[in-house]
Amino acid sequence: MQAISEVRAIPGKGLAGDRYGETTGTYSTKPGPDREITLIESEAIEALSRESGITLDPKDARRNIVTSGVPLNHLVNHEFAVGEVRLRGIRLCEPCNHLEGLTQQGVLHGLIHRGGLRAQILTDGIIHVGDTIQDV
Repeated sequence: MQAISEVRAIPGKGLAGDRYGETTGTYSTKPGPDREITLIESEAIEALSRESGITLDPKDARRNIVTSGVPLNHLVNHEFAVGEVRLRGIRLCEPCNHLEGLTQQGVLHGLIHRGGLRAQILTDGIIHVGDTIQDV
């Protein structure tokens, strides 16, 4: 996992260069629009540290976008935009045993119901670090 300043979002595929966009992700054998892009709140990562003492680098959450000040759970079944790119929230991105195995024990429990959002990419475009998230 690495931070980048911008990425192309491709409807029906995912993010250019991402493991799921390239069908090399752990769960790529289960394709669907909920695998196109994932987001997580920086506040959830901070709460994990505060409540359980588990320090998780944002990249280790294995989500594509780390947000701030946006309640992602409210975007399930809603269309929204990240900069110029329109997305549709599909479902929560609950943590799994695989994530806990790659990080540390307690991550799964600590991120239940705040592990992020799985979304479908509706329009092609570039997402930049610092883009705003708006309900559409």
